[in-house]
Amino acid sequence: MNRELVFQTRGLTKIYDQGEVEVRALRGVDLDLYAGELVVMLGASGSGKSTLLNILGGLDVPTGGEVRYRDVDLSNADDRALTRYRRDHVGFVFQFYNLIPSLTARENVAAVTEIARSPMTPESALDLVGLGNRMDHFPAQLSGGEQQRVAIARAVAKRPEVLLCDEPTGALDSTTGVLVLAALEKANRETGTTTVIITHNASIAGMGDRVITLSDGNISGEQRNLRRQDPTSLTW
Repeated sequence: MNRELVFQTRGLTKIYDQGEVEVRALRGVDLDLYAGELVVMLGASGSGKSTLLNILGGLDVPTGGEVRYRDVDLSNADDRALTRYRRDHVGFVFQFYNLIPSLTARENVAAVTEIARSPMTPESALDLVGLGNRMDHFPAQLSGGEQQRVAIARAVAKRPEVLLCDEPTGALDSTTGVLVLAALEKANRETGTTTVIITHNASIAGMGDRVITLSDGNISGEQRNLRRQDPTSLTW
C-alpha cells in the first residue's frame, strides 16, 4: 500500500457550547490516514465519529489541535479556503442521498461534473457503481440502494482524492447495503481514492484495510486487516 500521508491530526478537540452545557465531541484525537487506503471507523452514536469526519471534510473546524490535509493546515483555514478544499479534493456520501428529484441519475451526476476540474463522464461514474442501465431514471424510479449508488457515482465522478462516507448504509436493509458497500469498495480499488466509511455496524469492519474504533471522543482501538474482505461476503 502507498504510505503517502494524506491526513494527520494531532490533539484534535471539538467542543460544542449548548448554553450552560459543553459537549466535548472530540478529546485529543491523533490520527494518520494514507493515500489509497479504505478505512472503516466504528463507533456508537455520540462517539465523535461524525464530528471527526466533518472536520476532515472541511465541513467543520476543530476547537483545538491540528488537522492537516497533505501540506495544508485545515485547522486555520477560512471559509473560502475550506470551500475550495471541499470542491477540489473531497467527495461526500451521506446516509440520505440528497438527489435532485427532477433530474435523472445521469443529470444528478452531471450537476457535479460540470463544475469539477477533471471529472469522469457521468456515464463512466454510473457504470462504475453498476447503474449503466439506469442512467435515465429519476430518483423516484430507483430503489433506495440504487439512489445511494447514484450518490456514490456523483461523489466519485469529480475524481476526489478523498471520499468520506457517513453511515452510507444506515437507511438500507442488509441485502441492499451490501451492494452499496461493494460499490464503495470498487470505487476505492479502481480510482485509488482514500476512502473513510464511518458506521456503527461492526459487520462492515472486514472490508477495510484498517478499522479504527472511536469511543467518548477519542480513538480506543485500531486493527489492520491483512486482506480486505469482499463486501458481498459480509453477514449482518
